[in-house]
Amino acid sequence: MSDLDPTSTLTVRGGRGDVAAEPVRELLTSRTVALGEGTQVRRLLPNLGRRMVGAWCFVDHYGPDDIAGEAGMLVPPHPHMGLQTVSWLHDGEVLHRDSLGSLQTVRPRELSLMTAGRAIAHSEESPRDHPRILHGAQLWVALPDAHRGIEPHFEFHAELPVVTGHGLRATVIMGELDGATSPGTAYSPLVGADLELAAGTYGRLPLEPDFEYAVLAMSGDAEVDGVALTPGSLLYLGCGRSDLRLRADSGAGLMLLGGEPFDERIVMWWNLIGRTGEEIAHARAAWTAGERFGTVDGYSGERLAAPALPNARLKARGRVR
Repeated sequence: MSDLDPTSTLTVRGGRGDVAAEPVRELLTSRTVALGEGTQVRRLLPNLGRRMVGAWCFVDHYGPDDIAGEAGMLVPPHPHMGLQTVSWLHDGEVLHRDSLGSLQTVRPRELSLMTAGRAIAHSEESPRDHPRILHGAQLWVALPDAHRGIEPHFEFHAELPVVTGHGLRATVIMGELDGATSPGTAYSPLVGADLELAAGTYGRLPLEPDFEYAVLAMSGDAEVDGVALTPGSLLYLGCGRSDLRLRADSGAGLMLLGGEPFDERIVMWWNLIGRTGEEIAHARAAWTAGERFGTVDGYSGERLAAPALPNARLKARGRVR
C-alpha cells in the first residue's frame, strides 16, 4: 500500500531517544487520508505524537467498508525501498502485483509480506469479483541499515501459528509470541499479532519487557491495560511490560505491534525510506525516469507520479515531536 499524500514531507525517525523505558498509556488518534480511488484510511503512524513502535513505522487502518457494486481498493503501481510492507485483512480480498512478477490474492488472516530492499514497485486492488466488505490494516517495517539494500522479494503465508487461551486467539503475523514464531522473514527483533477476543475475555498476554508495544483497535470494544479502545485508535504502551491485561465484554479484534526500539535514524518520505535526503532525492529521480524499481505488469492504469520534494532542508527529529 502507498502513502498517496501529495504533500509528503521529509522526516527523520528512529533512535532510542524518547522511547518510554517504563509502561505508559498514550492513546493516539488517527487522521483520515485518501488511498487510491475512493478508499479512505485512518493513518495512525507516523503520528503527531509518535513516529515509530520498534521497527514499525507506518500503520493504516481501513474499513469496514461496503464496496458492493464498487471497484473497491485501487492503488496504482508505486515504489518502495528500505522497508517491508505487511498487508493484513479481516474482511475482503486484495490482489497484489509487483515488479518481480508476483501475483497473489490475499484473504483474511493471510500474510502478504513484501521486502522492498533496494527497490521494488507494486500495486494493490480489489479483484473484479470481490466480497462485499473490505476491512484491514497496512503496515510498514523499517529495515535496519545492514539489510536495507538487500534484493527485493515477496512472501505469502496462508498458514500462521496461533496461540489460544482464556477467550483469546492470537495469530502471530511477524516475530514471536508466547513461543510461537511466524514464518515471515524479520530483520530486527519485533512482533506483530492479530488478537481475537471472545465475549467475556479477561486475561493477560505475555510480553517481552525489552520491547516497546502498541495496540491497534480493529473492531468491537475492548480494554487494554484498563484503557477503553474503539476501532481505529492506537494505544502506545512503552517498554518494561512482562504481560498485558486484555478485556472484552463483547467480541473485539486488536493488533499487537512491538519490537526492540529501533536504534537508527531514518528518513521516510512518500513510500521511500533512506538515511539521507540525498538518497531519497536520487530514488525519486530514478522512479520518475522509469529506472531501478522495475515495472508492474497487469495493472489497468497509470503508475503513480512522485510528489515534489519539499524546499526546506532536512532537519533531524527524534521518535516523538
